[in-house]
Amino acid sequence: MSKKPTSNVPAPSPAPSPAVLPGRLTAAAVLTALEGLALAGLGVYMLYVGIAGDPDSPQQAETGGVTLLALAALPLIAARGLRLGRRWSRGPALITQLMAMPVAWTLWTTGGAMVAAAVALALTAVAVGALLVNPTATEALGIGPGEQTR
Repeated sequence: MSKKPTSNVPAPSPAPSPAVLPGRLTAAAVLTALEGLALAGLGVYMLYVGIAGDPDSPQQAETGGVTLLALAALPLIAARGLRLGRRWSRGPALITQLMAMPVAWTLWTTGGAMVAAAVALALTAVAVGALLVNPTATEALGIGPGEQTR
């Protein structure tokens, strides 16, 4: 009988299971991701119109499209961070909601069909803001009153 040589390398530990996030935090992540996807979709549309369409100013349409695509990165990255329970993600998500309010106001003052978009955007921004400052969400992200900076 031969003995198998033993190794001093410890067996790999199983991957830790992800912590269960509160529903409020998950809802905030989903709504923030939808905002980012809407921005990205509008950016792609503006680029398409600038390149293949007949806008008044192709350069302005293309620049606007690229700008919207760049702006879409903020809520998409924040949504991913929220979904993973990362503490840093609350700031960019809240900034996104603050930036959405003047946009909603501009859409509101435009009138017509834009009023519905303004209402949807404003309600979403207020809802996500409320979800992110909720004590359950802040606790899940490791943010609390009087907590020292790590």
